[in-house]
Amino acid sequence: MTEDWQNGGFGIYVHWPFCQSKCPYCDFNSHVSDNVDQEAWLSAYLKELDRYSRLLPNRVVNSVFFGGGTPSLMQEHVVSGVIDAIAKNWTTANDLEITLEANPGSVEASRFQGYQTAGVNRVSLGVQALNNHDLKRLGRLHTVEEAQSALDIAQNCFDRVSFDLIYARQDQTITNWEAELSQALTMAADHLSLYQLTIEDGTAFGDRFERGLLKGLPEDDISADMFQITQDICASAGMAAYEISNHALAGSESRHNLIYWNYGDYIGIGPGAHGRVTVGGQKYATECHKNPKAWLDAVSSSDGESIFSSVSAADQATEYLLMGMRLTSGIDRQRFQRLAGHKIPDVTLGQLSELGVIEFTESTIRATERGRPILNAILAEIASSD
Repeated sequence: MTEDWQNGGFGIYVHWPFCQSKCPYCDFNSHVSDNVDQEAWLSAYLKELDRYSRLLPNRVVNSVFFGGGTPSLMQEHVVSGVIDAIAKNWTTANDLEITLEANPGSVEASRFQGYQTAGVNRVSLGVQALNNHDLKRLGRLHTVEEAQSALDIAQNCFDRVSFDLIYARQDQTITNWEAELSQALTMAADHLSLYQLTIEDGTAFGDRFERGLLKGLPEDDISADMFQITQDICASAGMAAYEISNHALAGSESRHNLIYWNYGDYIGIGPGAHGRVTVGGQKYATECHKNPKAWLDAVSSSDGESIFSSVSAADQATEYLLMGMRLTSGIDRQRFQRLAGHKIPDVTLGQLSELGVIEFTESTIRATERGRPILNAILAEIASSD
């Protein structure tokens, strides 16, 4: 019998928690360490993969994603060992996507050929800005020149290449961003992740902002204009948004992230990694111990999870709504109804449609171009209309 997760597929996320330095805007689970026992980490990853293969046998793996942290600090044989273990424990799809996040420094780029040999076929580069002044402000260790060099190397090694940029940065004007984005679109990646700078609590930027020391951030209306300009320029270049912050050439969408947004199943291994897995028809939320040493110790004694809890049907419906509406294609109304046990009221959809922020048919609901910048408000309205 078909289970709901099969609408989204099955992926594996591997978290490498270490970085050379902590970027001031970053609220990810990343740690700076000069002394990492990579053999111990490989052993722990393999143990967790073996455990999950017993819990979730007979699956077809659609994607593998090495995230972080800075996975391009992993030694090549560690990446190879993980990929080999996945192939041993599960059947892999013929079009298996294996992505590795990388910093565009020369040290990381020197490993690209080894990663390609190991089986990585897609790399995502954390470029973040295309001028050296802003790279320093963002705490990045690479230069624009190093980023271009790493991109050139990546394009020679991998079938697919993506990179990230952050906009609405300090003192950035609309004209600056238009020029930078236009430059990015000439750099021949097939996928761009374009994120508006957000100030998160618990980060260095968050601390500076609270003390009034983070100057030059654009006003909300300027940031909104930058978002719209991003949509227009990328669409004109054939890289329309398929998700709020992600743009791709047709067929080059991130298959791993599509598993999240289409609410499939995914294993999360490594410190702080989250997962959603279906066992015996019941969906479970998983979360690993966040501290790297605590996670290693837990895996050594039993497993790396701190949470393994069932997700109610109502919560599954809400999660599907929150994730799926990020996609420009939207969600399947019947699938939502099966999960929630009720349909979204037509009166709610009609009101939102009249405002021009959603479009809906008998089978789908999607945010319009006008609605995407205010998606959170739309989701709150739909979620409260049970």
